[in-house]
Amino acid sequence: MKNNVKKMIGLLLIAVMMMGFAACGAPAEEEIELITVTDGETIGEGASEFQLVITDAEGQSIQVTVKTDEATVGDALVNLGLIAGEETQYGLFMHTVNGITLDYEADGLYWGFYVDGVYAVVGVDMTEITAGSVYELKADK
Repeated sequence: MKNNVKKMIGLLLIAVMMMGFAACGAPAEEEIELITVTDGETIGEGASEFQLVITDAEGQSIQVTVKTDEATVGDALVNLGLIAGEETQYGLFMHTVNGITLDYEADGLYWGFYVDGVYAVVGVDMTEITAGSVYELKADK
């Protein structure tokens, strides 16, 4: 009888711990609806403005104007729903840009990030918006 009680208490403790772990998980983030833009569009609202070039895997480019009050390029583009990806130890790894999803494992392509025509040394989420700079998201191999 004592062993059965101990087993029941043990199972009860395990169940309570599992519920506790589930409750402690990060709250579900509100998902932002992804958008697509066309060449020449202006998107967003805010005090700062920058030019964004998006170049797809076929080499077709569009340029849009982004207006925002965010401090970084990544925050502006994520909050507008123009890009989506996953947080990694190195920052945001973009999977989808302007409705186009690239899968490096499947097709060997990823979204490269350029500032004024030069491959960026930090990620889109760590790049502060600089007046006059042109940012590019480009399908790269």
